[in-house]
Amino acid sequence: MSPEDPIDIDMADEEVPLGPQTLPLDAWHRARGGRMVEFAGYWMPVQYEGIIAEHLWTRESAGLFDVSHMGQLYLSGEALDAAVEAVLPIDLSTLKLGSVRYSLLLDESGGILDDLMVSRWGSGLYLVVNGATKWDDIATLRELLPDEISLNHLEDSALLALQGPKAAQALERLAPGVAGLTFMKGAAFKLCGVDAWISRSGYTGEDGFEISVPAEEAPRIADAICAEPEVRPIGLGARDSLRLEAGLPLYGHDMTPAFEPVEAGLGFGINKRRREAGGFPGASRIQQAFAEGTARKRVGLLLEGRMAAREGAAVFAGGKEVGVVTSGGFSPSLERPIAMAYVSSEVSSDGTPLEIEMRGKRLPATIAPMPFVPHRYHRKGAA
Repeated sequence: MSPEDPIDIDMADEEVPLGPQTLPLDAWHRARGGRMVEFAGYWMPVQYEGIIAEHLWTRESAGLFDVSHMGQLYLSGEALDAAVEAVLPIDLSTLKLGSVRYSLLLDESGGILDDLMVSRWGSGLYLVVNGATKWDDIATLRELLPDEISLNHLEDSALLALQGPKAAQALERLAPGVAGLTFMKGAAFKLCGVDAWISRSGYTGEDGFEISVPAEEAPRIADAICAEPEVRPIGLGARDSLRLEAGLPLYGHDMTPAFEPVEAGLGFGINKRRREAGGFPGASRIQQAFAEGTARKRVGLLLEGRMAAREGAAVFAGGKEVGVVTSGGFSPSLERPIAMAYVSSEVSSDGTPLEIEMRGKRLPATIAPMPFVPHRYHRKGAA
């Protein structure tokens, strides 16, 4: 795959598949003992040797994740930047060649339809969207973008994520020069002799890379990466606990159309120029949220005891219900339960004591700053 020559798929011929689908690495996962579950319309590995062991290995070394369920899209055409800025609240005037940026797909009331990554590829834009929403995203983008903009779904590409503090030294042996990338930068590389797009990014809070390769080459590439002594295959379970520790919201849970970006703590994805100028779906509501604040906020919670809070659990301040848990689980790194919740802004300060109702019991919890575990991204200029 070359960023300058993306696979051309006629969107008119696209059909939403029925039932769980298999990914290019399906047999590869099964051969390595992956416990397969249905997720986002695909069969995917939830774990291999165990979630806690895989989580800690990724924090200490490097883990390989199969994220090929996610949608990879390529946009091109005349006046591309203006067309995309009318759909996404992103500032493309500062997105340089090879740069990667977080953005959001919003509905007309500012509700979050999806979050996504946008990269500058030559004369076009490469988007990575969530797997569970990609068909709706494609339909929304096709509806909102002018006919002059070509939208290609890169169905013949797989997507892998190599995450952890030793990811760079492992990948450098297979794709020389990749260690020179910094956080949120990407480029075309030869990986085991195959054309690949590699960005220094990911969703674990660790240093790492996302790697787009031709689907037919994915098993061979995965074999080569996992042959490096620092790397083990990691499943969905650890991916979720890692992103939760990193304070990163998950679409469909901590982000839905019921939430807008400011209350979700994602205002960083809308820079000053776009906040002031507007011109994207839901702009008026979001501008008001920036100016006046919001009635609720997404916060982190540290729980006492060993019982984890789960999505949907009510949050209380004294006898008053003040919010709801949207993600929760046990933190292998901290060895205690943690959670994310939306709570009323008046009780959203760090250190505020709250209670979470689980199975008829009230669990003591305290609002804590996120991330729960420090991010370790390889930023430009960092030592």
